[in-house]
Amino acid sequence: MKTKRIFAPLTSEGIKKLETGDEVLLSGIIYTARDAAHQRMTKNLKKLPFDLKGQIIYYTGPTPPSPGKIIGSCGPTTSYRMDPYTPSLLKLGLKGTIGKGERSQEVKEAIKRYSAVYFIAFGGCGALYSQFIKKTTLIAYLDLGCESILKLEVEDFPLLVGIDACGRDIYQQQKT
Repeated sequence: MKTKRIFAPLTSEGIKKLETGDEVLLSGIIYTARDAAHQRMTKNLKKLPFDLKGQIIYYTGPTPPSPGKIIGSCGPTTSYRMDPYTPSLLKLGLKGTIGKGERSQEVKEAIKRYSAVYFIAFGGCGALYSQFIKKTTLIAYLDLGCESILKLEVEDFPLLVGIDACGRDIYQQQKT
């Protein structure tokens, strides 16, 4: 299987070329957000801290950077904790999410309905993932500490397609 290079923000046309199980190297802009940030965003969908159209949210809460580094360890958190919030964000134009683990049936249906994609990042690789982050900018919710929303510029960020725009789920394929 050939590794696919993709760029963020995403387009519906680009997403449709991705299939479950594809290895991808992602470059461009992504945003961090975990539970508390998702809860705040969905309480006021009319006043979001960034435009969701075509964007990707990475479910992570980076650790503080060591001296001379721009970010600390930046591994994925468990995705299902964001499942109550994900369909409403996809409806507003979010095109991708990055995390680890399975997603709910409601999220899978929303991914298919809104032509989005779920990427899997590898747990336990936070220090490795931080090496692919070239720049960070605080966007919102400073009071949330490591759960603040950051804008990350990434280069060749390694991921797998976990759920594609047709709703095919790598976890379900592995069970059959």
